[in-house]
Amino acid sequence: MSEHSPNTTQAEMLAVFQQGLNTGVGRSVKHDSADKHVSGEAVYIDDRLEFPNQLHVYARLSDRAHARIISIDTSPCYAFEGVRIAITHQDIPGLKDIGPLLPGDPLLAIDKVEFVGQPVLAVAARDLDIARQAAMAAIIEYEDLQPVLDVVQALRQKHFVLDSHTHKRGDSAAALARATHRLQGNLHIGGQEHFYLETQISSVMPTEDGGMIVYCSTQNPTEIQKLVAEVLGVPMNRIVVDMRRMGGGFGGKETQAASPACLCAVIARLTGQPTKMRLQRFEDMQMTGKRHPFYIQYDVGFDDDGRLQGIQLDLAGNCGYSPDLSASIVDRAMFHADNAYYLGEATVNGHRCKTHTASNTAYRGFGGPQGMVAIEEVMDCIARFLGKDPLHVRKANYYGKTERNVTHYYQTVEHNLLEEMTADLEQSSQYAERREAIRAFNAGSPVLKKGLALTPVKFGISFTASFLNQAGALVHIYTDGSIHLNHGGTEMGQGLNTKVAQVVAEVFQVDIERIQITATNTDKVPNTSPTAASSGTDLNGKAAQNAAEILKQRLVEFAARHYQVSEAEVEFRNGH
Repeated sequence: MSEHSPNTTQAEMLAVFQQGLNTGVGRSVKHDSADKHVSGEAVYIDDRLEFPNQLHVYARLSDRAHARIISIDTSPCYAFEGVRIAITHQDIPGLKDIGPLLPGDPLLAIDKVEFVGQPVLAVAARDLDIARQAAMAAIIEYEDLQPVLDVVQALRQKHFVLDSHTHKRGDSAAALARATHRLQGNLHIGGQEHFYLETQISSVMPTEDGGMIVYCSTQNPTEIQKLVAEVLGVPMNRIVVDMRRMGGGFGGKETQAASPACLCAVIARLTGQPTKMRLQRFEDMQMTGKRHPFYIQYDVGFDDDGRLQGIQLDLAGNCGYSPDLSASIVDRAMFHADNAYYLGEATVNGHRCKTHTASNTAYRGFGGPQGMVAIEEVMDCIARFLGKDPLHVRKANYYGKTERNVTHYYQTVEHNLLEEMTADLEQSSQYAERREAIRAFNAGSPVLKKGLALTPVKFGISFTASFLNQAGALVHIYTDGSIHLNHGGTEMGQGLNTKVAQVVAEVFQVDIERIQITATNTDKVPNTSPTAASSGTDLNGKAAQNAAEILKQRLVEFAARHYQVSEAEVEFRNGH
């Protein structure tokens, strides 16, 4: 592909893309499963043919937010014909905790329950209805305890799942005391349900060597492999996780897929039979975590132009009953609490509050949106106080290019185009003219009102834990010229497989139809990172590119020797 400058026109770019190869990088290529999606032929886990003697697993969930478990009697479960087994935490052969990073997530409740929807026992039967009826027949005796259900209450009581963190620069207290103007306030930011179309589901087949093949709708196959191995008490090399496609994820299947997978695996080990667990929508919404709600408190000082002179932000995340990924999520909220603005004298506190609700988890943005909402609320409050256009206040606080260009966590902002982008957007959107028109409309409209905003958004790409920014890929070239591709990312409708295939097609200069992508599988590409942090294409695409280029170089060396030419004379051309 020829080089193009930043001033290349769209027409010139189109001409470049229309040359030669039609399915490489930069081209518009149809999703590899698009036809199957619209025709209903795409196979999800629940569409797979059931294994012979397969058992259906149903979990009995807690109906108490916080209670001590006095006793569990599963004997009534066996009165139902077709019930194979009923288990509690005592039946788990290995570790009983499936916390992804830190402990705190028992697979089945041990001595107490800490949210409505926590699994207490599980029943496996020949069909799901029987398993459900049997599980509900079990007798559980509780002693109720006082729950903490509100993030403000948790913050006041210092009821945390993890210690609080602070980012501090300068003396914000002194800066606030001498500020020209000062405002204080608070803000509640609600949570959000992922509502993926395919609920949490796993299917497990025992193998002859004491291992398991786990078919799981997950964004993180390696974590499922690890947790299943731990609850069974076996090495990871006995567990294979297979993931062809998810019916949506949005972060909700990064850690939350572990419970069905591990319950299925435990029962498969105890019975020697294949198992499947599919949550119904109501149960999925009870059992799984959501986007973290936040409670924000701010104390801000500023001058007559709206420029910040000092700020203190307290970001309290409602983490639910366990840590899950809350350490990183609240951290990312703190990293985004500046958005596009220079916080000179600043203190940003992040609190990981424990409430007796489902453990909240990853969701698109991973805490970043909550942090940005906090500072944008501050900007709007300053604008209202001063009677200025909110965009004026925002621009007054933008990061500079050579000064005022270091974040409150001491990272230098590089490649700053904020002023240029904002100027272009103001002009192209006719911002000022439309604001005047809206002001005139609102003056004459007592009920209906209009509004217009121009707001920057900072987006931190990749994992905060830098070791997770890695990927693997496996590329085969067969003797007929066809190519097989496997990588560590997971396909959840975003077209990741298609994009990675485009990268390989570009390297070999072949049409994408020559490339076959198969399910993500832990015995093909091991030790993968989750498909998250908006990094799936970058990481897995680069891994596939590296693998393809290694093979390409080997082919070049062979062709040069075979045809007695220099390596520089060997070219890859589409159709040859």
